[in-house]
Amino acid sequence: MNIFELIQKQGHEQVVFCYDDSTGLKAIIAIHNTVLGPALGGVRMWKYEKEEDALFDVLRLSKAMTYKAAVAGLNLGGGKAVIIGDPQTQRSEALFRAFGRFVQSLGGRYITAEDVGTDEKVMEWIYSETKYVTGIPESLGGSGNPAPVTAYGVYVGIKACVKEVFGNESLAGKKVAIQGAGQVGRFLCQHLAKDGAKIYITDIIPEKVKQCVGEYKAEFVEPDKIYDIDADIFAPCALGGIINDDTIPRFKFKIIAGGANNQLLDEDKHDRMLMEKGILYAPDYVINAGGLINVGREVEGYNKEHAMKKAEGIYDTLMKVFEVSKRENIPTHVASARIAEERIMSALKIKKISLDTTKASLERRYHR
Repeated sequence: MNIFELIQKQGHEQVVFCYDDSTGLKAIIAIHNTVLGPALGGVRMWKYEKEEDALFDVLRLSKAMTYKAAVAGLNLGGGKAVIIGDPQTQRSEALFRAFGRFVQSLGGRYITAEDVGTDEKVMEWIYSETKYVTGIPESLGGSGNPAPVTAYGVYVGIKACVKEVFGNESLAGKKVAIQGAGQVGRFLCQHLAKDGAKIYITDIIPEKVKQCVGEYKAEFVEPDKIYDIDADIFAPCALGGIINDDTIPRFKFKIIAGGANNQLLDEDKHDRMLMEKGILYAPDYVINAGGLINVGREVEGYNKEHAMKKAEGIYDTLMKVFEVSKRENIPTHVASARIAEERIMSALKIKKISLDTTKASLERRYHR
């Protein structure tokens, strides 16, 4: 594996490998793009089988954060971090404080946040070493758990998809299959149940499903059977790569709209396969941007009402994506990327004009 070829292919600005002998920390921080602002993205702790898998994951995730921030209209860039280890057995204050020192050393180019395997307590530990962290507890002046805003954004995004496919945004009687009963999945269940949707839910940890089954009358489905449910909407809210050659032929859904990152195993191939199959796909980094919107507001000075209002904009953003997709006959993932790239290029032009003006001013000053 040629690391620099991977970095060049994805268009990253900086990749930092972090190691601390005393705590056993092995981490990778990837900064994809900072044209719109500092790179913000969560730190994921996962038991990767190979170090190459961790690198591949952090490069994909950080690039997606660039597009997520751009299409959501935020003045932030894209970054991500992964820690190689088992969060059930290797998580410790010392390890995450060591990670925080690496974040601090980047001087604000990367701002970290929660992700898989981390939570508010972890952010508090990191905060002990650096100010470049979001999602810290509300008692410390932070925004706390981002899951409620993420789930709310997915909910309004689902309504946009239903409007596009069925002509109205009513969820009453709609069948929704949710993969993942973590925090986002559970909060999403709450919104869907309130609107009268029929919910099917699965998780590899059955205990997580109990609340959804008990409180929201969801029906439990075995993990591998979720792809075969005859439902209107599939909402992936766990790990990525679940839209692939093996699962797509099994789909009976009309809509795929969920909170998971990197849902398409092969972005260039599988978004087109969904389009050809007549399935409307809500690009993951568009519909799940609520969490980023939430912590992004923390950078500016947190206000929950403002964060929720901004998350409501996911509805209009998706409708714009669907319009571009139809007009240009391209998959929705391509349409959303085009919208994001146009915003980044516009910012680049503004920066270039500013740099050219500064250069001309300096030349006049020193070469008169």
